[in-house]
Amino acid sequence: MCDFPAFRILVVDDLDDNLFLLQTILEAEGYEVDTANNGSSALAKVEASPPDLILMDVMMPDMNGYEVTRRIRQNSSIPFVPILLVTAHEDANDVQGLALGANDFIRKPIEFDQLLTRVAAFLQFKQNPCSP
Repeated sequence: MCDFPAFRILVVDDLDDNLFLLQTILEAEGYEVDTANNGSSALAKVEASPPDLILMDVMMPDMNGYEVTRRIRQNSSIPFVPILLVTAHEDANDVQGLALGANDFIRKPIEFDQLLTRVAAFLQFKQNPCSP
């Protein structure tokens, strides 16, 4: 049997209630979760220790999710990390987000089964340290 660390997910949102809710749901599924409540903090955490996946709110006061995504993708020292942008806006600019390097969008209110399915789908491509 192989004991390997849980996948690490960084959740970025300026609202503490959203951070708590997403962290609780993801940890219940066995993921290791770190949080950031603004774009600057998210960038610092990604640069210091890149997670396996990022769930990032689009609308944040200091630096929106599009800008954080752009900066992560432009930093060649950061390995590829799937980024799922979370938005309440139906008219969110999917094209802009995808052009900047986001991998998918999750709509608020979040349907947790859909969220967990998408997270698992992106993480299945990550190298499992127990694979032969």
